[in-house]
Order: sequence, then structure tokens, then C-alpha cells
Amino acid sequence: MKHLLLPLAFALTATGAWAQQDTLKYRISLRDKAATEFSLQRPEEFLSQKALDRRRRQGLQVDSTDLPVCRKYVDEIRKVAHVVVTGKWENFVTVSCNDSTLIDRITALPFVRSAERVWRAPRSAEGADATRRDSLVNHPTVHSDTLYGTALAQIRLSQGDRLHQAGFRGQGMTIAVIDAGFHNADRITAMQNIRILGTKDFVDPQADIYAQGSHGMKVLSCIGMNQPGIMTGTAPEASFWLLRSEDEASEHLVEQDYWAAAVEFADSVGVDVLNTSLGYYAFDDKSKNYTFCQLDGHYSLMSRQASHIADKGMVLVCSAGNSGMGSWKKITPPGDAKDVLTVGAVDKKGVLAPFSSIGNTADGRIKPDVVAVGLGADVMDTNGNQGHANGTSFASPIMCGMVTCLWQACPQLTAKELIELVRRSGDRAGCPDNIYGYGIPDMWKAYQEAGKRK
Repeated sequence: MKHLLLPLAFALTATGAWAQQDTLKYRISLRDKAATEFSLQRPEEFLSQKALDRRRRQGLQVDSTDLPVCRKYVDEIRKVAHVVVTGKWENFVTVSCNDSTLIDRITALPFVRSAERVWRAPRSAEGADATRRDSLVNHPTVHSDTLYGTALAQIRLSQGDRLHQAGFRGQGMTIAVIDAGFHNADRITAMQNIRILGTKDFVDPQADIYAQGSHGMKVLSCIGMNQPGIMTGTAPEASFWLLRSEDEASEHLVEQDYWAAAVEFADSVGVDVLNTSLGYYAFDDKSKNYTFCQLDGHYSLMSRQASHIADKGMVLVCSAGNSGMGSWKKITPPGDAKDVLTVGAVDKKGVLAPFSSIGNTADGRIKPDVVAVGLGADVMDTNGNQGHANGTSFASPIMCGMVTCLWQACPQLTAKELIELVRRSGDRAGCPDNIYGYGIPDMWKAYQEAGKRK
């Protein structure tokens, strides 16, 4: 992401000690779930009540992708290498080791389809020390004329403030922010009243998620801030899970494995909407770099995982990427996934940010889906004062919060219906393109349209 954009039988994580010792990680793709001890007729044994209720409310069936990775298979693999995470939707196990010949033993197992190296330890430990906290000032400027502070324009562009005025501020909704670190979010005075339900670090379970990088903290501030006159985010009364999947020390495929595990964790704890301001197309191992023709919603693990999310009754809002001025130019996975909202960036007047990545997907789908403020976006800084930031990384959470409030206002909608409603409300919906997508959504118009269709 250099472009910055445990309940039940869920994920198994390695200890911090093993993570330090091992120098290789592999994704082991499995053939089936034939040895499962669970049954689709008894979903309460492997899905939380919140996850089941969400599916039932939207008329969604529990299917084989919901079954956990077979414990028998995991146990056999664990005899050979250390298990880092598992992913049930795409049926894989990620392992770490020091000896690549151990992977030959794993691929010889009858239930293993294939193995792919997804991480090699960096040659230097540069950037590994992320425990020192930035100094706090905690004296943000107060703007007595508006409860949004300087952030008024970035919500008003899509009339999200009208949803707030109507009483829809995210109450009762749960958002997962899957990102890099959330530096100082636990110490910034103005962020103390954000409703954080919990945190989980999939990169290093022993790390302090609040001492890692600041990207996730700034993303969170766009949605969750609830300090009138200082900053009010786009879903200030929602509840949040903060999940770290981005390893800023290197760029490897394994971060997609962490991300997939984080998504399944979000499902298990009853999340409604997910925001991820992460995107990948180039890696430290150049042989893993993507090409344009692979932006089909299927090629990358991250995109396949993202394409399951709406089928589980959740909505993913993700950043389009910041490559519009470079040679790549295109959106980055998971932004090419199906049934997600991929968000490009504009300024506060609705003019395209030149860095905003463009579509379409390789199979011809419109991307980005919509745009929001990502040029000069208002965020909180790690010192506890307001600041500004550029990137689709911030357009995504600004849109995510408004989507969450819209769903609160229209609970009768399924995840896919909500995504389609947001697209239809865009100011370019009549003629979408590969730059603005469906344009700037009008959330009040979307709310009114949904009301007419009840």
C-alpha cells in the first residue's frame, strides 16, 4: 500500500516470536472442505448471531464459503509450518517458515491445490521501529459557526449533512476500518468519544495498533469524528472496529492474506460497512506486479475476497488509488471487485483530483463507482490538531460514512441494493465514465428515492 490509498473458528495467528524468526510466508490454497466437522444445516456453530441475523434480514443463504477451513487440514499443515492466518471464503491457509523445502511437503498433501510465496523478509530492518509516538499538542481550532468545523464542505458536496439533520448519523451501525496503523487515536483528545468497539492487528498480533502508522487514524477521523466546532465526520455516531492489515515495512502479497482475514473477522463481529483505503498493484517482488488485464475482479485474492462481501450482507467502500498522474493510471485491487463502491477523488468544488485513478475494469465495468472529496480533505493529525490530506484514501471514508447513514435511514435495502442506489444518485449516472464513474452522489436524493420505493 505504498500508494496509501476471534470469535468462532476464524483465523489462527502466529506468535510475535515466530513472526520475527521466520523469513518466508506462503499461501496454501486448498482443494475442498470435505473433511469439515460443520454442517450448513447448523450455521450457528460457525457463524455469530449477528452475522446470521444480517444474512437473514437480507434473504441471503449461508453457503460453503461460510464453512471454516477444515480443522483437520490446518492441523496437518501445522505439523510442517507455522500457521499465520486462514481464509474460509477463498479456502486458504497462510504459513510462515525458514525453509522453502517444507512447502514441498505441504503441497504433497492430497487436500492442497497449490502454494504461492507471498512474503520474504526484507533485507534490512529499516522502518521496523514504529513504537515511538508523535508528540501531542491537542489544541485544535474551534469553529463556532458550524458543528462540522472545517469539514463542512466535504460532507455537503453529497448532501450528507441533510441526512444528519434528519437524524441519521450512524446510530446502531458498525463500521470496520481496515487499514495501516491508527497512530495516537487513543490519545488524541478530540477523538476520545469515537465509539471504538475493539481493535485487531493481523500483521503483528503483539503490536500496539495505536503506535503504528498514522494513515488509518486519519481515515478514521473522516468518518468517526464527533466534536462539534472542531470536526464532525460523516458517520459520527457509528461504532467502529479498527483492523490493521497493512505492513508498511514492505510490499508483499501477504498483506492481501491479512486483509482477507480481517474482512472475515469483520463479518464475524457483525459489521455492516467496511472501509479500506488500501490498494495494491506493484510489489517488492516485481514478478508479482499486476497488469491491466488482471483488473477483472477475480485475479487478486483481495478482489475475490471483496467480491464476496455484499453476498454476506455487508458493503465495502474502497479507495480507487492515486495513480492517475503516473504510468499505471488505473484503479488498484480491491477497487476492481464486483459489488463494491470504489471511490475516486475530487476537490471541494467537485473538480477531479489529478492523481485519482481511473477505470474501467478489464471486463468493462464502470470504475470508479463514485467520487468524493480527496483533494484537501479535512482530517485529524497525529498531534491532535486538524490538518489536510490528499488521496482517494480520504475520499473513501468520507463516502463510507455517508453510505452508512443512508443505510441506517433505509434499513430495508440489501447491500447490493444500497450500492446500486448510491450509483444511481450520482450526478453523472445518466452517462457514467471511467474517470468520475457515476459522479458525485446526492445522498438526500438517494434517501428520498428509497422512501418512494418502500
